[in-house]
Amino acid sequence: MNIRCMIIDDEPLALKKLKRHILKYPFLELAAACHSVEMATRFMESNDVDLIYVDINMPDINGLDFIRSLENPPMVVFVTAYPEYAVESYKVNALDYLLKPYGSKDFNRTAEKVYRHWQLLQNQAASVGSGEENVLYLKSDHRFVRVECDDIRFIEGQSEYLKIHLVSEEAFLTHMTFRQISDNLPNNFIQIHRSYIANMKHVTSAERTFVLLDDGTRLPVSDSRRSILMHYMGK
Repeated sequence: MNIRCMIIDDEPLALKKLKRHILKYPFLELAAACHSVEMATRFMESNDVDLIYVDINMPDINGLDFIRSLENPPMVVFVTAYPEYAVESYKVNALDYLLKPYGSKDFNRTAEKVYRHWQLLQNQAASVGSGEENVLYLKSDHRFVRVECDDIRFIEGQSEYLKIHLVSEEAFLTHMTFRQISDNLPNNFIQIHRSYIANMKHVTSAERTFVLLDDGTRLPVSDSRRSILMHYMGK
């Protein structure tokens, strides 16, 4: 599984340079090259990305503010000519910081750091598929929790973690991504929003902007995911 990257920079030459470096690495896949945060936001409404390379100083919105605005941010590497932003970048859990003008060695250092972190996430998710029908083993802290899929009411994204909301027990956190867990979920689990996957067995009603669960919880439905939800319910 490759790491899907999105690059954001308002300077065409900077975008071209990032793209050239990314294409050198077989484990990196360029999903989108965006010249503005607005363009990136539109792309993320209907596409998943694992890693964002983003400039900080841009005319429409500061790159730091863009990452802060994301409810469930992926891995982030900031790319900027201003070293004074380094401390602020780590406050939003950035994985690394590329200082312009950077060279091949600098990019390689960052790429290796990204890959090591990605492998860690993959290893933590490795035991998800249990071999038992509709059962997952999810790592929480230093133990694996056996979870029956029917017992999951919904899944909530929280930065690099997922919060698993259960019917029978308290919710818990697991360190993985939507993309990783989705590969192991039954078809009745639908991602209705960038930050939510709903178990449709626990959905009692649905409207254009939200679904209502059997415990009274209301989950938002994003515009880009509504057609997927309607298609499922139409079947």
